[in-house]
Order: sequence, then structure tokens, then C-alpha cells
Amino acid sequence: MSKIKTAIISVTDKSGIVELAASLCKFGVKILSTGGTATVLRDGGIEVTDISEYTGFPEMMDGRVKTLHPKVHGGLLGLRDNPEHVRMMEAHGVTPIDMVVVNLYQFEKTVAKEGVTLEEAIENIDIGGPSMLRSSAKNFKFVTVVVDPADYDTVLKEMGDLDGETTLETRFRLAKKVFRLTHEYDGAISRYLETASL
Repeated sequence: MSKIKTAIISVTDKSGIVELAASLCKFGVKILSTGGTATVLRDGGIEVTDISEYTGFPEMMDGRVKTLHPKVHGGLLGLRDNPEHVRMMEAHGVTPIDMVVVNLYQFEKTVAKEGVTLEEAIENIDIGGPSMLRSSAKNFKFVTVVVDPADYDTVLKEMGDLDGETTLETRFRLAKKVFRLTHEYDGAISRYLETASL
């Protein structure tokens, strides 16, 4: 693992996110972000590059399509020790993305509200978030993926101790947390849809 140089931050739960981003900036990490998260970070004095600026494509379809792009997923899934992957990334302007900080649309909170419609529930099914999380967790050998604000301090401490890097053991632990989360998230959606009607 080399130093973390580029991170995507896109969160629903914004607790502690400005502080995390400020600490990452001190390590020289470039921050990519989306929509409301980018606004919160900028308001907190953090320099942010919009995902749309990085990919060259605007956020579109009412925010349904933001991060579903080869420059994002190639940056997450590319194997840094595979010369062909590296060659393809360089050929297509894909930057390795070393860290992802994402938590998901709060589907369960949405459907717990009295009178919630099927349409409202559907719009709160996160697509880009789980996709980035799964890509990052699959490539935990090279990518640090954080879904829980409770892990921010642990990751930052490791980066401080290891000159901007994290350990493989920590990345593996965080990856396992991702797949538990996405399993539970999809389960909640499935359970809701089983009882929903058109």
C-alpha cells in the first residue's frame, strides 16, 4: 500500500465529516465529493473537487446518476500491482482512488415514517453508494473504505503512524463491515418491497 492520495467522500450522516476531511487534507489527500456533502465540506473550509468535474459528466437525473462512471469505478477497482490495469488507468485518465468514505441513504428511516409512499421509498434506495462501497471493499488490498463515523479516528491514527497509509488488516476489517452493511441494506429493501403494493 502506498500513501492515500485521493479520497471520495459522499455521506448522508455528516457527523464529523468536516473534521475528517480537514485531517485528510493535512496528509495531502485530494478530496472528491458530490452534492450536499461537497457543499458541507466547502462551507467548512475544505477544498473539494466535484465528482462531475473529475468525470467530465454532470450529476444528472435528479441525482440518480453521479458516481456511476468508469473514472470512479476504475479508480476503485484497478489493481495497482497489475501492469495492464495501471496501463489502462493511465490511458483513460483514471486516477487511483485510495479511500472511500460513504454512508447510505437512510432507507429504513424513510420507510418507518407514517404514510410514506412507494415512490418515496424507491427514491431512497441508494445505488451509487453501495456500488462504490462494494468496488472499494472488493479491492481492499489497495483501498480504505469507511462506512461508519466511529472508524474515522482509527483510520486517521493509522495514517499518522504510517506516514499516510493504513494497514492491510484494517482495510480487510473495514471491507468486511461494508459487505455486512450492504447485505443488511438490501435485506431491508427486500423486506419492505415484499409488503408494499402498487
